[in-house]
Amino acid sequence: MFKRAAVLVVSCGALLSGCGTDLQTENEEIVANLIEAGFPASDILVADGAVYVGRDGHVSLEASREMLQPSTESAEQYKTTNLVGTSVTKICVVPTTQFNSYSRLSAGLDLAIANYNALGLRITFARGAVSGCTATIAAKTSSGAGGSAGFPSGGKPYGTINIGTGLQSYSEDVNEHVITHELGHTIGFRHSDYYNRSISCGGTASNEGDASVGAILISGTPSTATVGGSIMNSCFRSTETGEWTSSDKTALNALY
Repeated sequence: MFKRAAVLVVSCGALLSGCGTDLQTENEEIVANLIEAGFPASDILVADGAVYVGRDGHVSLEASREMLQPSTESAEQYKTTNLVGTSVTKICVVPTTQFNSYSRLSAGLDLAIANYNALGLRITFARGAVSGCTATIAAKTSSGAGGSAGFPSGGKPYGTINIGTGLQSYSEDVNEHVITHELGHTIGFRHSDYYNRSISCGGTASNEGDASVGAILISGTPSTATVGGSIMNSCFRSTETGEWTSSDKTALNALY
């Protein structure tokens, strides 16, 4: 997720190729799988030896292979075909020491966890490696003012969220928003404006890709996005409150 301050979009960093033959081969397969699943090549980013879609959604090899399997979910905001299985009931988010050293990132994590737990979903979140964890997500820091995560695979949420230390200069509410957004990716949510990122990011219209495999409309939610209409919009504003919108709540209750 990237920042939208006023109407200015923060661009991605330079593209980096994979390191080592095995990693390069793996990334080539991931890219090929994503293209087959319907993602346009122009929206696939290879950076720091990893493959991303939608600029902040890391895709593992396993997850890319699952995207090619027929979905047993009914086409019910937007989700991926990969969701968190019923065996996962308590997701523990474990921040690194460096993450905890940034007061607003740390506070934002607590607020993001509270966002999910307030809805009474079948999955709950907890901070730290406490008892009863059925899945774990590491909360790490990265450069810039934004974040990245990935999509579920094997019935488990994606195992890492990366939150930019530049968010320390933003409010706790903005940190809450970004961390809630990235946790949303880990349990299978796509960007609400995946079909036109300019809605929240400004600039030229850009479509992350559909093909009905990786961007499935969740029943009861609008098929079109608006500025401030969802925590899962591609880009955030400096005025975000960090709170769910009504369509966000509908989407979460429909899936979990």
